[in-house]
Amino acid sequence: MSYYFCIVGTKDNPLFELEFGTSKQGGDGVARFPAEARRLNPFVVHASIDIVEEMQWLSNQMYLKRIDSFASSHISCYLTPTSTKFLLLHLPHPPNTPPPTQSAAQNPYVFPPFAPYTTSAPSSSLLGRSSSSASSGGSAAIPNNPTSPQTEEAMRLFFTEVYEAWCKAIMSPFQGINKALTSPVFKQRVQTAGKKFL
Repeated sequence: MSYYFCIVGTKDNPLFELEFGTSKQGGDGVARFPAEARRLNPFVVHASIDIVEEMQWLSNQMYLKRIDSFASSHISCYLTPTSTKFLLLHLPHPPNTPPPTQSAAQNPYVFPPFAPYTTSAPSSSLLGRSSSSASSGGSAAIPNNPTSPQTEEAMRLFFTEVYEAWCKAIMSPFQGINKALTSPVFKQRVQTAGKKFL
């Protein structure tokens, strides 16, 4: 799965952005967004802010779970007590297949240029492995299923760890609450949390 993480301030201004990929089950931690999706990610995330502002009055939880989707991308949100929004766009790849190298010029009507995770069946050689790991209590489908309870829990833990790092970062007298976070230590902590939970 590829992830685009964004922190949006109280004035709907971006404070921090980071792209990364899954590090679980053989992932290398590199985001594999198509070129068109890479350009659209900030717009898709900011389009979900209206939904966050509606949902914040309906829930007393900080983690709002999956709030929106666009094409095969899903957006999850964590809302701080200061109304700073942590938004995570996650794009699942079809199981057991890398994203294709098809360009948007070849098929401009398809975004993203591959099918959602639920429409492609794994190959027969990989099917035996996934069923044996599922029977032994493994979590073979977690990275490719953004709606599973295991994925929701992993995202909640990711957001909680990032929130703790964010609280420490904004305690600096040189950092304002609506000022862009440029700390390399904070960036490293977000990347570490992504490797640990996602």
